[in-house]
Amino acid sequence: MKNFNGPLKGVQVLELAHIMAGPVCGLMLADLGADVIKVEKLPGGDDSRQFVPPEINGESAAFMMMNRNKRGIAIDLKKASGKKVAQRLIKKTDILIENYRAGTMDRLGLNYEVLKKTNPGLIYCEISGFGRTGPYKERAGFDLIAQGMSGLMSITGEGPNKDFVKVGSPVTDITSGILAAMGVLSAYIDRLKTGTGQKIDTSLFEAGIVQTYWQSAIALATDVSPAPMGSAHPLNAPYQAYKTKNGWITLGAANQKNWVQLTQAINRPDLAENQKFTTNKLRMKNLKALNKVLNKVFLSKTQKEWLGILESMGIPAGPILSIKEMLSDPHTIERNMVPSPHHSKLGPTKTIGCPVKFSKTPSKINIGAPMFGEHTRIVLGEAGFSNAEINQMIREGAIAG
Repeated sequence: MKNFNGPLKGVQVLELAHIMAGPVCGLMLADLGADVIKVEKLPGGDDSRQFVPPEINGESAAFMMMNRNKRGIAIDLKKASGKKVAQRLIKKTDILIENYRAGTMDRLGLNYEVLKKTNPGLIYCEISGFGRTGPYKERAGFDLIAQGMSGLMSITGEGPNKDFVKVGSPVTDITSGILAAMGVLSAYIDRLKTGTGQKIDTSLFEAGIVQTYWQSAIALATDVSPAPMGSAHPLNAPYQAYKTKNGWITLGAANQKNWVQLTQAINRPDLAENQKFTTNKLRMKNLKALNKVLNKVFLSKTQKEWLGILESMGIPAGPILSIKEMLSDPHTIERNMVPSPHHSKLGPTKTIGCPVKFSKTPSKINIGAPMFGEHTRIVLGEAGFSNAEINQMIREGAIAG
């Protein structure tokens, strides 16, 4: 079990969440040492258990990715005894995470106004599609919908007048989980000062909006909505992907010093004096003309050759890696981003590591995702339920384990 001295050691978290946004928040806290107890529904458990293929010996790879470093219990919250279990666990909980549809926690009698009466220090985090206020508060929310309504899909793709494209990863799910983790930790710091908790409310919609800082700055300043630009940047040039003789590279010559260095690296110092390209403003204005020149230049050498030249000049550049290439990259491995925690059924199982490093209280991922109801008996025993009570609730179908 978890026994490392992470910065959140001793913090108790109850994750009443499923699929992704809430579980992202939970895994962020778990990786920092919090004891995250994941509550799965009966019957069936977290829907991500059904996100197959792929499977690893019958276990969903998607579920295992989102839920490593957590303990898992299974409860039917609609049954009286199941609700009693949740209420007892919540009394000793520091942080509760939920991402059910609007009204679900009210119907279960587990909303913040009820729970804070018995646990005034509770930090109660709600993650939803559109937030708990506003005209869209009742709407169901998925990453695809949030990407569309937040403006993200309008700026993602090859260019204007092309088909709309969503960001490849479920970016609003992941970002809302990270924002929620930031929110609950901020509330936890406040509780250390005041002794009282509070409710946190964030959404996939807002998580999409915060991804549009540059484009929103443009729209607010000009009253014009930016269009997609492929891999290019809306405010700096050259800053995008270019094709070489045998592959692609990304190039970030985004300030004046880098631009001048680039003209030297590609043996085109004349470009630095070209009146179309002397400033970033002019390079953005004449981006098509600039790219016509650069596209031809970069096709003259291989990816490896260009990366060697650019790196030697201190110009930010890199290859475009596939997911497999990224996972096996020596820097990824050195940064401990592909650890192999022990899964109780599968043994060592690779996952994604914690992206934040600590000098004094390091994060650690040392247990795999729980089997369905794996820790129900242990967690309920810790909460004071007797074996007889646990057995009775299993017979009633209120819990599984």
